[in-house]
Amino acid sequence: MTTTSTTPAPSSQPSAASRRARLSLGAALPYAIAVVAAFAVVAVLIVALGHDPIQAFRAVLTNSFRNQTGVVQTLQKWVPLTLLALAFVIPLAAGRFNIGGEGQMILGATGAVAVGIVGSGLPAAVLLPLVVLAGVLAGALWAAVSAWLMDRFSVNEILSTVLLNFVSFELLDYIASSVWSDPGAGGAVTIPIAAAAELPTVGRPPMHIGVILVAFLAAGAAVLARRSTAGYELRAVGLNERAAKLHGIRTSRVAVASMVVAGAIGGLAGAVEVVGVHHRMLEGIQSNFLLLGIIIGLIARGSLTAVPFVAFGIAVLEVGAGSMQRASGVPVEIVLILEGLILLFLLMSDVIADRVRRSRTVAVAAQEATA
Repeated sequence: MTTTSTTPAPSSQPSAASRRARLSLGAALPYAIAVVAAFAVVAVLIVALGHDPIQAFRAVLTNSFRNQTGVVQTLQKWVPLTLLALAFVIPLAAGRFNIGGEGQMILGATGAVAVGIVGSGLPAAVLLPLVVLAGVLAGALWAAVSAWLMDRFSVNEILSTVLLNFVSFELLDYIASSVWSDPGAGGAVTIPIAAAAELPTVGRPPMHIGVILVAFLAAGAAVLARRSTAGYELRAVGLNERAAKLHGIRTSRVAVASMVVAGAIGGLAGAVEVVGVHHRMLEGIQSNFLLLGIIIGLIARGSLTAVPFVAFGIAVLEVGAGSMQRASGVPVEIVLILEGLILLFLLMSDVIADRVRRSRTVAVAAQEATA
């Protein structure tokens, strides 16, 4: 009796690894196209202004990595960008729009400065945590105002957060000009906080440890968003609030909590800028972090996992902007145009992809109807 061995025919179906590779390539392709298209348009603008785009781009993209000082500046710029982007993305996951990152950051800085000055006699082990906690709570309470108005009176959170930003500007001016004003500064600047309230630094040139803390915070937020009950409820409310409510999720509580958590993160950004960078509060401490945070959140497509990486790319551009102006004479505003164009082209790619999918669906339906 003879036996025959049969070898299974190779499967015509693609392997799981190849499918994942194709999905990753498909996800990365719109980003690559958007970046290349944005740089191409900006290059034309730079030529029109009478400058060399190659020299300008080289200065922007290499300044952050040319020496240790550039790396430290980039990482410390990355901190508020990441935090303000998270403060925008977390409520966005629940279908809410937090445009109050500036105000929450300013209130966080105010809380940190108040405790850092008033508690100057406390030891560092007590004062530093209190200063950071004060910033977090101040930002959370500021966002809670908008969250309460949204939940209790159905006030649109976009309107309330934007208006509260203007209130925070006046508060900053009052604190820095009247309450704890530094008379020798020549502007709206507070006196310094106690040395015991400053964040420790590592390396040379010194980098404050807020960079490390925010890296852990961003990683923890991404994990919680994917693997916790709170993260599931957040996504469920954002995808379909009515269905989430029918399945027993308290949607109003989730929405309010997302706004308060976002405010706490914005407050942390202000506190870290005070205790890690400026050691005081000054007019303009919020810079343009709100706008950049929104751009980062939208480029990341609302993904908490992608936010830190996109924020690092934007930090590289922001730190390189000054070097670009010195090296080639191109105004720093070109970098903001570049960032906006990246977002614009990415959104356009979504529209094109959606139309292609619809046309394919219509074509398949027509073929099935005629078959």
